[in-house]
Amino acid sequence: MRKFIVLFEKSKDGYDAYVPDLPGCVAFGDTKEETEELIFESIKFHVEGLEREGELIPQAVTDSEVMVI
Repeated sequence: MRKFIVLFEKSKDGYDAYVPDLPGCVAFGDTKEETEELIFESIKFHVEGLEREGELIPQAVTDSEVMVI
């Protein structure tokens, strides 16, 4: 099982999501729920493509922390 950090950003058109440890792995949706589903599928597709091409799956190195100020 692999774990990747997913970052979500609210935009004027909906939500964007991207995975810092998988360059190019992005999704866009009207709602956060839709975007969550799309990025999950995007991650699976991205990893399957890397495996199919014999590429190494990048090590997840991104970390996150919530800072309250």
